[in-house]
Amino acid sequence: MPAPQVLEQTTEPLQRDIQISLSGVRKQFGRKGFVAVDGISIDLQKGEFFVIVGPSGCGKTTLLRMLAGLERQSAGIIDIRQFERSRPANSMIFQGDSLFPWMSVYDNAAYGLRMRHVNKAEIAATVRLWLERIGLWQFRELYPHQLSGGMRQRVSIVRAFANDPEILLMDEPFSALDEQNKLLLHEELLRIWEATKKTVVFITHSVEEAVTLGDRIMIMTASPGRSKAVIDVPLTRPRHVLELRQNPVFGDLVVHIWEQLRDEVLRARQSESGKGT
Repeated sequence: MPAPQVLEQTTEPLQRDIQISLSGVRKQFGRKGFVAVDGISIDLQKGEFFVIVGPSGCGKTTLLRMLAGLERQSAGIIDIRQFERSRPANSMIFQGDSLFPWMSVYDNAAYGLRMRHVNKAEIAATVRLWLERIGLWQFRELYPHQLSGGMRQRVSIVRAFANDPEILLMDEPFSALDEQNKLLLHEELLRIWEATKKTVVFITHSVEEAVTLGDRIMIMTASPGRSKAVIDVPLTRPRHVLELRQNPVFGDLVVHIWEQLRDEVLRARQSESGKGT
């Protein structure tokens, strides 16, 4: 894995309240290799919950890794404004289980703070606050193998929020969970986000999840990943998951997004079938 990229900072001030700006971003692996992302241009507001949906292999994760500084763009500009230099620029929650198996719940939650050399008293207070907030304080001495999948993802969320980043990058964090746990974690995430108003970039394959969580949704094309549409979600906040499902606007928006996404999913499948022949 390459060393984390120091993302370009703007030489001219970004428009007020814009935290992330992408202009013509392209990622190609090798000089004549596979193009994963092509020509992405978008501005994200500070405190926005921005969701990306697209077919498998369309470059969603590659785009997120570029935002995290784990990949370098081949072309284009990524500008990220850090409003408070005392806080980390971003934290990332990965798909599946990313906890350290040799660490307890408490130590996993404290990991980012310790890496920043925060004093012990502040770490203890912060970790307790977040573990209590998400209902895991009584499990603080357990290890990941002793937890359910849903509980492990809750610890991952605590670890990210406790580190107090300006931007939270989430790569299909709930994809491996059953529907009941997903609904519970949607409620938890919405509640925490309402309290913190962090800038979030969230990747998902689920249109329903995108509409439940997002302020705006970017639909990506089949490979190479381009922006097909960016759609506003006109649902008021705070949101409650079960109430949303009864709102006709929710259902109409899910259908509208799926109609645009369906052709891209079919194109991606046809491309994969062609590779296999």
